[in-house]
Amino acid sequence: MSPARRTFERVWYGDSAIDRAARGALLPATMLYAAVTDLRNALYDRGLLAIHPSPIPALALGNLSVGGTGKTPVAAWAAAQLRARGGRPAVVLRGYGGDEPLVHERLNPAMPVVADADRVRGVQTAVCEGADCVVLDDAFQHRRIARVADWVLVSAERWHDGQHRLPSGPLRETERALGRATLVIVTRKTASLGDAEQVMERLAQRVPGGAAAVMHLAPDGLATLTGDVQPLGALAGTRVLAVAAIGEPAAFHAQLRALGATVEEATFADHHAFTSSDVATLARRAERVERVVCTLKDAVKLGPLWRGAAPPLWYVSQAAAVDRGGVHLDASLEAVLAARMHHN
Repeated sequence: MSPARRTFERVWYGDSAIDRAARGALLPATMLYAAVTDLRNALYDRGLLAIHPSPIPALALGNLSVGGTGKTPVAAWAAAQLRARGGRPAVVLRGYGGDEPLVHERLNPAMPVVADADRVRGVQTAVCEGADCVVLDDAFQHRRIARVADWVLVSAERWHDGQHRLPSGPLRETERALGRATLVIVTRKTASLGDAEQVMERLAQRVPGGAAAVMHLAPDGLATLTGDVQPLGALAGTRVLAVAAIGEPAAFHAQLRALGATVEEATFADHHAFTSSDVATLARRAERVERVVCTLKDAVKLGPLWRGAAPPLWYVSQAAAVDRGGVHLDASLEAVLAARMHHN
């Protein structure tokens, strides 16, 4: 994690007098950010900013906060569900950092993945590639294109009342924005189901119709990009170098420790662009451990640079499983598929 991000996270989530003072000092900037965001939403709500129709039904996923909610595995799960139910989905995303398109391509092989900051143009590209429905990854705040469903993800580990908007807090929008959501999904990695349900029940009150769900993001096997696979139990009792350039590295480290590994952390800024120098440093640190483990998001970028480095680079991907609210998830997916009739 970069020093700047580490500082901001301490300010956002800390409770010391210094942290509280820092949040107070940033409040004028937060008020400006909130005013601009609220004005933009008001212009969309009143039709003064155009919402472009989508040529195929769209399911949008996004966050209220900055990163760390498991959006990519949930978006991949939604796309896989649409395909399993007879759809021809594509994933359209901005592609910030270069890793997310590669992750989607690995999680859903042969499914079109379009990286384009212009979501309207990206959906048109998806249509040209044969899609009849689309998942818009990280698009809750990108309102230029119409969608059939809006899923908003919240991390059970990170959410608590009273958080501020950027830059004095991690929020892009407050929970009031859930009024335009179809469904709120509380994701959990290390949080208990009970804790996640409490967050779900609190936020469901903001969603029209109260539609809400809980999804568990759990480690899903140990693998290499070259196809080697081992059970997660292989990590028990081993010392690992855990490489993470993600929004919430602490949750990844906690998952590895829960699997019985002794973890040496190697943390970088979210979406970090790894270099050959990084690989050389990591390879030297790997001499002190038995295994190097990263996330799939990191593996797709590190893999091409890792060739020849020792030991092998293993990754743990996150699999999304429904804990609560499956009926709401099913209804939303079926609404997207049913809407195809009106787009033909």
